[in-house]
Amino acid sequence: MLFGKTILVTGVASGIGARTADLAGQMGAEVIGVDVREPAHGSAAFIKGDLSTPSGVAEIAAQLPTRLDALANVAGLSGNTGVVSTLAVNFYGLRALSEAVAPRLREGGAIVNVASIAGYGWRANLERAKLLTSIEGFPDVAAVAAEHGLKDEQGYPLSKELLLLWTMRAAHQPLFKDRGIRVNAVSPGPVETPILKQFRAVLGDARVDSDITRVGRAGTSADIAPAVLFLCSDGGRWINGANLAADGGLEASINADVLGF
Repeated sequence: MLFGKTILVTGVASGIGARTADLAGQMGAEVIGVDVREPAHGSAAFIKGDLSTPSGVAEIAAQLPTRLDALANVAGLSGNTGVVSTLAVNFYGLRALSEAVAPRLREGGAIVNVASIAGYGWRANLERAKLLTSIEGFPDVAAVAAEHGLKDEQGYPLSKELLLLWTMRAAHQPLFKDRGIRVNAVSPGPVETPILKQFRAVLGDARVDSDITRVGRAGTSADIAPAVLFLCSDGGRWINGANLAADGGLEASINADVLGF
């Protein structure tokens, strides 16, 4: 379902992004990788770029071909660098790249955002999420954080809350909908990647260990990449504005506790 397609994958230097790019190539896709660091093994095409600034996003977009089939937004920060950089990369930069790439995506193409179970609280924090996602363009994130009193420890979960809400909104925005571009998300639980230690520092060992215990093990990049690529493929052509929980049943377990069933 990916043979002959061109897929842009961010965060290809390690973890889920690296595995997604490798698997897409094995399935016959042409892969263009983006990261702030060059991959150890390289990819067929690589753009060194930084999503944390408007100019960085513009530089990436300027190097892209005129036609793409899908964008896999995998790049992200763990939150250990603070709320400003985390929001800049995980949400505002990701959104800006998606909007810049949209005119290059073929009709019926796809955008897949890697979110997280950490964004589960978007419903409880809906008014804040609505407010922060309604800010257009790539704002001065430091000013936004100061204005709304955002704390460093909120950075990662907040970024994923915004991403989940925007995924549903974007699916019905003319920029994407008018050309049949599907916008979906995949939400992993804890995954054994190079930044898992950073997540433990940000979220706490108790939270991470509890999530792993609920489902029996941490996930792996190989568990997540196929879900991302399915949504990139024509096999997901009638899935839009959805969040796929690729977490071994973690969200189901949390729902049972929260909703009491």
